[in-house]
Amino acid sequence: MSDGLLWTTDSVKTILDTPVFTVEAKLQHAEAGPKGTYYSIQGKRCVCIVAEYEGKLIMVRQWRHGSEEITAELPGGVIDEGETPEHAAARELEEESGFRAGKITLLGKINPNPALFNKGSDLHVCLAEELTPTYTLHPDADEVIQNTMVPLTEVIDGLGSGEYTHAFMGTALLMYLRHKRCSESI
Repeated sequence: MSDGLLWTTDSVKTILDTPVFTVEAKLQHAEAGPKGTYYSIQGKRCVCIVAEYEGKLIMVRQWRHGSEEITAELPGGVIDEGETPEHAAARELEEESGFRAGKITLLGKINPNPALFNKGSDLHVCLAEELTPTYTLHPDADEVIQNTMVPLTEVIDGLGSGEYTHAFMGTALLMYLRHKRCSESI
């Protein structure tokens, strides 16, 4: 039962197409009557990796062009075409942090903001375990990154301030803490 909440798309026009996302203008109308043009973003599927090593979270520091500041965040990136979230997590972790995971577990997926992002723009959160340091980073050609390790409590206490402002990180940490709580109660 939709209770009049469903909307129908009458037409879609791409107004911006970039390598990272597409913006669409959608002419839509609701069962309840309203109609209008609404904008949405088709982003790439991406992954965020939670990995603890010797009691510390593996983090990546880098410049973010949108906010024009350096952020400290969990490793992550775009899921390549045909790649599973788990495979992308293993690849991104090794590229950005110099750690290889023996085990990757998908903790969940979310839409970054359903008001703006189309289906398929999901963030997949993965847990990386059984870590082995390789001591070698393999960043993408346009990445300048620095890896670091930070105690989990410091990241949680700092979330939302300083360099810890990436929203995906809060979601990933919540999924990780839920996983830890469930694992410890078994």
